[in-house]
Amino acid sequence: MRNLVLMMELKAMSKVNSVKKALKSKSGEGFVDTAVKILMSVVIGALVLGGLYLLFKDTVLPTLTQRIKDMFNFKG
Repeated sequence: MRNLVLMMELKAMSKVNSVKKALKSKSGEGFVDTAVKILMSVVIGALVLGGLYLLFKDTVLPTLTQRIKDMFNFKG
């Protein structure tokens, strides 16, 4: 019985030490850093897509729709 109690105390101390070591560790990446990176990529992606849409809306789409209308209204 005494050995069982001693083994349980050793396991508990080992777990406590591993938890302390994990809490003191400063390596790795935090959740806030990851959230900021994801937010930045979403915002930059939205800006790029918005810019491309504005470019295509004013420059490419009007001529493209006119060409498509000309193709289907062909009377030859």
